[in-house]
Amino acid sequence: MLKSTLLAITLFFTSFSSQLSAEDLTEFDYPLLLGDWYWFSNTEEGVDSEGESYRAMNIKFKSNYRFVIRLLQVDGNVEEWDGTYDIDESTVTFLSHGQPEQQHSYMLSYNQFLLDGARFTKLAPENLPGNWRSSKITGKDVGEVVSELAISLRPDFLFSAEVSGKNGKKKEHRGIYFIEDDRIVLIYEDGQQDSQFLLGSDTLTLSNKQFGMEAIMQRE
Repeated sequence: MLKSTLLAITLFFTSFSSQLSAEDLTEFDYPLLLGDWYWFSNTEEGVDSEGESYRAMNIKFKSNYRFVIRLLQVDGNVEEWDGTYDIDESTVTFLSHGQPEQQHSYMLSYNQFLLDGARFTKLAPENLPGNWRSSKITGKDVGEVVSELAISLRPDFLFSAEVSGKNGKKKEHRGIYFIEDDRIVLIYEDGQQDSQFLLGSDTLTLSNKQFGMEAIMQRE
């Protein structure tokens, strides 16, 4: 019974994986880069760069190798430009129409991005971090033996997830998560899982259309 329950729990977790394709986030070479990164000046006067003073900067990296950069000037105006980027283990290159090519050295962790000495922090959607517990789980692979799913999503992009079987047995994963649009990927020691999510003020719905899976989570 223990073996069959753990198998069903494993099926539940893996059933959130998308079918491998060119658009699968789990195949992207630099997954920790994806998301919204923010830099803020330590002073009201901002930081001078090429004759302008900036108070904050936001860089969004997408898995299709597109980027958007927004710079907040001290006078409140916002400068924005976008384009494509290229990246290797130590250098990121920004290519944008009407702008000279910009090449920068970087260092990257799951929630810190050091770009030519400027430290950026990744921020999650305001309502996403927190402790979530399932109120309803549907799907042919898990309905009979899996009773509950609990996920803790920290604002620093670390997570823990626990799946409970109806016989009281549990399986836990811990690791890093990242998001893009309405998709969330959990990366842990044994693998990674890709789900779609819908976020409300106190409700988080995880789903995978390929497997017909849906878990409705309530904030604790």
